[in-house]
Amino acid sequence: MKIRIPFLNKPPLVPVIRLQGAIGSGGRFGAGLNDAALAPLIERAFKGKPAAVALAINSPGGSAAQSSLIAARIRRLADEKGVKVHAFVEDVAASGGYWLACAADDIWVDDSSLVGSIGVIFAGFGFHELLARQGIERRVITAGRSKSLADPFLPEKPEDVARLKALQEPIHRAFIAHVQARRGTRLSQSADLFNADIWVGQQAVDLGLADGVAHLVPRMKALYGDKVRLAPMGQRRSLVQRLTGSAMGAAMAEMEDRAAFARFGL
Repeated sequence: MKIRIPFLNKPPLVPVIRLQGAIGSGGRFGAGLNDAALAPLIERAFKGKPAAVALAINSPGGSAAQSSLIAARIRRLADEKGVKVHAFVEDVAASGGYWLACAADDIWVDDSSLVGSIGVIFAGFGFHELLARQGIERRVITAGRSKSLADPFLPEKPEDVARLKALQEPIHRAFIAHVQARRGTRLSQSADLFNADIWVGQQAVDLGLADGVAHLVPRMKALYGDKVRLAPMGQRRSLVQRLTGSAMGAAMAEMEDRAAFARFGL
């Protein structure tokens, strides 16, 4: 008689980490993906020996440092545990969002997903003419010539622009190195992939930025069997969101996210 021991025949487990929203230190209202908030969730996903870990990514990017920290944590645990990581892009994985996707061993997109934007941006406003029209004088006293770098209430200075570009370049190089290290020979050698362009679905696949068009559930079933257990894992609500019953915190977080996604028409 054949003896079946249930706990030895469990279907394969694949935790699904949702990486949704802009990437940043957290913001005043708890918005944004950041390493400190995601660390317990990521550690829990790799606990034991899952069959694999899936990343459901929908992010327009944000902080380069936080993108690097999150991706490095995922890779460290994947390498330590010998666990495959699969990334699935929803609306967008751009800039830091693509940095996160490259932490996976393979990247899958929808036909309409936006992918890429491998670049660095600094954006701001200039109000000095408005102040002058209102008869307001801006007075700035600093110790250190760069302390008022890119002050929006002072005219733009060529030396400030040069300094900001000098800051952006090493970050851009680090981003490029990460993509090249993770994607390797899959990347197109004839296309300029690192000028912050974005591509849609199959275009990203053709350029080697992604591995194919596929959705999370059917792809995981194809790889790990129809009985694979997908365990969704999401971030806990911030203290502000809990104290306000989610109303104000969620509204402000949504506004911050919408501003980031709007850059891609989403």
